[in-house]
Amino acid sequence: MLKKIQRRFILAAMAAFGTVMLLIIVGINAANYYRTTSMQDRLAGDLLSHEQNNLSRREAPPPPFRDQRRRDPEAAFTTRFFTVYCDVDGRVKAVARDYISSVDEETAKTYAQAVLSKGRESGYYETYRYLVSRNGEGITVLFLNAAVHIQSMRSLLFVSLVIGAGSLLTVFLLILLFSRRAIRPYMKNMERQKQFITDAGHELKTPITSIVTSADIAAMEHEGDEWIDNIRRQAARLTKLVGDMVALSRLDEETPFPQKSRFSVSEAAWETAEPFAVLAKAKGKSYSQHIEENLTLYGDRGSIQRMISILLDNAVRYSDEGGEIQMQIYRRRNKVCIEVSNTCDLSDVADLDRLFDRFYRLDESRSSATGGTGIGLSMVQAIAETHGGKATVQSADGKEISFKVTL
Repeated sequence: MLKKIQRRFILAAMAAFGTVMLLIIVGINAANYYRTTSMQDRLAGDLLSHEQNNLSRREAPPPPFRDQRRRDPEAAFTTRFFTVYCDVDGRVKAVARDYISSVDEETAKTYAQAVLSKGRESGYYETYRYLVSRNGEGITVLFLNAAVHIQSMRSLLFVSLVIGAGSLLTVFLLILLFSRRAIRPYMKNMERQKQFITDAGHELKTPITSIVTSADIAAMEHEGDEWIDNIRRQAARLTKLVGDMVALSRLDEETPFPQKSRFSVSEAAWETAEPFAVLAKAKGKSYSQHIEENLTLYGDRGSIQRMISILLDNAVRYSDEGGEIQMQIYRRRNKVCIEVSNTCDLSDVADLDRLFDRFYRLDESRSSATGGTGIGLSMVQAIAETHGGKATVQSADGKEISFKVTL
């Protein structure tokens, strides 16, 4: 139990920190991408206007990026770009490569055709930022060399990811180091509760045994007395309640089943289900089952049988008169599934998941009449979890309830 709580604490803390780190990394890189792209688009726009206004031979260098004119007077001489002129149908008419030498004319044409096929007005292609301008005379595509900026964005992304991963690892080690100290007060409280339940269970056994013995002796002298019969019924119910509470408390321990082994679930289910089939028939209820053969499980055989017993006992107790009870045990995706369903009226039930809460019952008067304690389904859930599984409940139409345990 301690390890389970510690794992959940670490997972919750790491999920919170990881989410914050992810948002920071995404935010930084998104802001950098937007800033860099906007800067490239403004520069490309200036250059495109310059090129369109100077379709004749250009002797002057391109205009500097207006945001950098005062900061970097050399920007006009370090900018590398080429322009492709096309007709309205996208056929290349001319290529201007006055401000770049690393791209030949055929490559420039290929780039322009690839960009125009995308149908976008701007974007990145290879290591260039392109901008498309359309007018009645044709199409102009400008390619601005953005290799340095692209490499800068990639470097920032790589560095931020490395820092993020390093931060996650560091925080994980720190949380792992201090997690036990953080949950220690909670664990002390749990240990006290479990010790109290165990001690109370042992202390209650003596007076309950005395009450039962006294009631049995009194029944010999006053045979048929309804008050004595009621004392015996309530004493038996109290004995079962104390036993269930102690058993449930033990399931919360670190190793509730120290001697697990591989056993046949099929055989264990057959043994457990047999008396309930007879009981259901005696009460005028229909019972059917399908147990897949050769199903094995690594765990505690007695607890699995107890879990099946609780599910079948609930089905027999709380199914309506003349109702139907079904049990299916099968393997699906390397997991053992146990399903027990029965017909009943669930029209007034709002939250079926509360059935797994301790001492929760849908109908107090009916549960008291049938001898229910409200702990059985909590034990089913606890046994399932200690075997690495889970227990769920559902009702499709409100006329049938189905419990499913996946191990």
